[in-house]
Amino acid sequence: MKTSMLKPAVLAVSALLFASAFVSEGAAEIKKGAVFPKLSEFKLEGAVPDLAGKVVIVDFWASWCGPCKKAMPALKDLHEIYKDKGVVIIGLSLDQDKGDMDAYLAKNPMPFAILRDASGAFAEKVGVDGIPATFVIGADGRVLQSHSGFSPGMKAEIAKVLEANLKAKN
Repeated sequence: MKTSMLKPAVLAVSALLFASAFVSEGAAEIKKGAVFPKLSEFKLEGAVPDLAGKVVIVDFWASWCGPCKKAMPALKDLHEIYKDKGVVIIGLSLDQDKGDMDAYLAKNPMPFAILRDASGAFAEKVGVDGIPATFVIGADGRVLQSHSGFSPGMKAEIAKVLEANLKAKN
């Protein structure tokens, strides 16, 4: 067999092994209505902001992820719109190399909290099987909505959930 024929197979196996590093077979996906695990209970790098009584958006991303880069402007917009209305956004990097994350953020600063889950333990607990993975969590700690991947309508969908949740809170 020619070595050029092996390259696609090797790449496919490598991608599968890399993806499995973030999720084990025992991971349970967090569904709408479920209690979202507490960030403070995991060894995440970075300071967890005060989340008491806040609606929280947690977005799992990595510097090498193309769809994640497309989602970041939407998250920045949501931050600007909702930061004074009781909404906190946390970008949770899955970069294994902190330097990769830092280099990306130096070129693309984010106005919201960025934490790093280098081991992937928190992503595994949540059941993240692809990124970006975005969770909207109510002030009661329960998942209001989740998104896997990026779509152009993601920002509007999240805004709709935020508006309904904030209206119900007041």
